Amino acid sequence: MAEAPKIELFIKASDDGEGVGNCPFCQRLFMILWLKGVHFTLTTVDMKRAPEVLKDLAPGSQPPFLIYNGEVRTDTNKIEEFLEETLAPPQFPKMSCRYKESNGAGDDIFHKFSAYIKNPNPGLNEMLEKKFLKSLMKLDQYLLTPLPYELDKNPDSSVSTRDYLDGNALSLADCNLLPKLHIVKVVCKKYRSFEIPAALTGLTRYLAKANEQDEFRYTCPNDSEILLAYHSVAKYLNK
Repeated sequence: MAEAPKIELFIKASDDGEGVGNCPFCQRLFMILWLKGVHFTLTTVDMKRAPEVLKDLAPGSQPPFLIYNGEVRTDTNKIEEFLEETLAPPQFPKMSCRYKESNGAGDDIFHKFSAYIKNPNPGLNEMLEKKFLKSLMKLDQYLLTPLPYELDKNPDSSVSTRDYLDGNALSLADCNLLPKLHIVKVVCKKYRSFEIPAALTGLTRYLAKANEQDEFRYTCPNDSEILLAYHSVAKYLNK
């Protein structure tokens, strides 16, 4: 039995310096490590008092970063790749997607959401909301469309019954998308009284399923953390 790796993940702390801060990249890596089932230490970094440890370990970089057997890694995408390669079967689950389309599903949502939420002009709101909604509908459509493995099992199925982007297990793509969707949900409700329409049944089911998973639920920052982070960028519409 190989010796267990020594892994420490540094993530952004909440405003009080104790809990989990608002950072979708931090949450993404937190979820991956938890889902891999590997033993790791989690350290929250208070960015207001960024301790000496940061200056020594990863000068000039923002969390998240990872120390793996003494080696510091700071690039989120590269950390994800490294963890998938290193924490591999048979000991750890494979988390990369079977279908490359799953990786890109929903990747325009955050961009459209930002434009929608940062706009103070009521005259532009409807157009921006439509574009944002269209990106949500595209994701909903992906979640409702059966994947090839579902069609192999049941060639007549017209609607997917899978829980997540790529199947019934959370994948790397979900760890990337879900933290962003969570932010989108919280901020849109507060600043635009906008909620994800129940008519988007695929997306509604997806979020409900994710919320049943500890690996997602317990890695989410509190809503107050998200709203604090958006306090200076999100704009109420000027009446």
